[in-house]
Amino acid sequence: MKYKLLSIFTIFLPLLTFAQDKGLDEKVNDAFMPVAVWWEGFILTSIPIAGYNLPIVLMLLIFGATFFTIYFKFPNITKFKLAINTVRGKYDELDHHSVEKAELNIVDGDLVDTIGDESKEGEVSHFQALATAVSGTVGLGNIAGVAVAIALGGPGATFWMIVCGLIGMSTKFVECTLGVKYRDVGADGTVYGGPMYYLSRGLKEKGFTGLGKGLGVTFAVLCVGASFGGGNAFQSNQAAVQLSTMLNLQGGATGVIIGIILAFLVGIVIIGGIKKIASVTEKIVPFMAGVYVLASLVIIFANIEYIGDAFAMIFNGAFTPMAGLGGILGVIIVGFQRAAFSNEAGAGSAAIAHSAVKTKYPASEGVVALMEPFIDTVVICTMTALVIIFFNMDAGAFEYGNAVNSTVLITETGNYVGGVDLTSMAYDSVIPGFRYILTIAIILFAFSTMISWSYYGLQSWKFLFGRGRYADVVYKILFLIFVIIGAGATLDAVIKFSDAMILALVFPNMIGLLFLFPKVKEELNKYVTDIKSIKK
Repeated sequence: MKYKLLSIFTIFLPLLTFAQDKGLDEKVNDAFMPVAVWWEGFILTSIPIAGYNLPIVLMLLIFGATFFTIYFKFPNITKFKLAINTVRGKYDELDHHSVEKAELNIVDGDLVDTIGDESKEGEVSHFQALATAVSGTVGLGNIAGVAVAIALGGPGATFWMIVCGLIGMSTKFVECTLGVKYRDVGADGTVYGGPMYYLSRGLKEKGFTGLGKGLGVTFAVLCVGASFGGGNAFQSNQAAVQLSTMLNLQGGATGVIIGIILAFLVGIVIIGGIKKIASVTEKIVPFMAGVYVLASLVIIFANIEYIGDAFAMIFNGAFTPMAGLGGILGVIIVGFQRAAFSNEAGAGSAAIAHSAVKTKYPASEGVVALMEPFIDTVVICTMTALVIIFFNMDAGAFEYGNAVNSTVLITETGNYVGGVDLTSMAYDSVIPGFRYILTIAIILFAFSTMISWSYYGLQSWKFLFGRGRYADVVYKILFLIFVIIGAGATLDAVIKFSDAMILALVFPNMIGLLFLFPKVKEELNKYVTDIKSIKK
């Protein structure tokens, strides 16, 4: 054990020198920035419509989500009660009684259809899968992203964030149903699933073998990159910044020290695999979301007399933008883009976590998954938006439409602040000292996001390089290194690059969903029919 720890230390040691050399940081940032700008511009390639540049990836998300919502007859509403009942275990007996084996559907030698004993396969419960997936989406996008969305698009952007969250529920339902249907289960019971599997296997069933394999590999490569960057380095960076600010810590090594501590804690969890990750997230996610929601409710009720005015601003701003904000389409773009980054519906990442659920009904996990965008965007993002709107109504802290970019805005006093700073000021104005609690929440959000994305990245890594122990170790060491780099460095270009990479996942994933959605219909009918049979 000592030798293992020594080996890990010798790997991390050079990073300490690297991270403390601010000049080197700046050089790396300057050298990589052109690549990051090009990549972001490529992923956000736009088409001019009505005087606005509408990103193609955003159009793909909106079209897909709207189509699935209509095709499946508004599952975000009609299947919401079913989702709640499934999460709380009302229909668990369906998965645990003995049934006759169905006809086997064999793809590449793997059983990928519903069979009688498939309920024994899987590693986590419905709730644990939901908690793990939610922990990968609920985070800084809800705290900082909402503030920036409102600063860029005004209160009306909140309306379109909610709309994006509602139709995104249908996309999550589709991708997570497919994740379970086409998952692979190893001889030791370990589950391997996600878009890379349903893209390659599902499209092969339809006769598009080459396309499926190409999309699967593309998704896996992008997912590995996203796990190192947006799902890791950015999270550890923000956690380190917030902790340093709260404790008033200074010094070149502060970020590195925090990064090493975070890497140690993350390492303890991710070494245990999905079961360990699920056991941690099922405790952290409800706790941190509960604290954040409770504080939001306190502020909302403290300003209850203004709730009508706030919603009027949200609704009116969605269709009649304020001066300086441009047209309605501009507000829609801001709202949808921030919501897409927040809930990741269409990116396919959550399907990796949901694939590990213990069930023989793929659609059972699909209906559970549709709750994610509701929790992330419709509930938490909306609460954050209301708090910020109340704060600005009272303090006039900033002018709507006066943001510098997607992460920074200018206050009325002319100071530059990050989105998280604005959210912190808003909560602190009603609950003095809440900025300290918010800092703890940010750290927990970052921690849970990192461990969830470590699982997403590892599953993609296995798909690319095999399932051997050596491949596992290499990935986990690289992941922990990026935790330290993220905390100790200020590589803005890397963050820009990795955020765009997360959004890039939409391209291969959504193409696959538009081919495979009829399979989801079959699975949903099967699940609903069996539920009706036990009610008789």
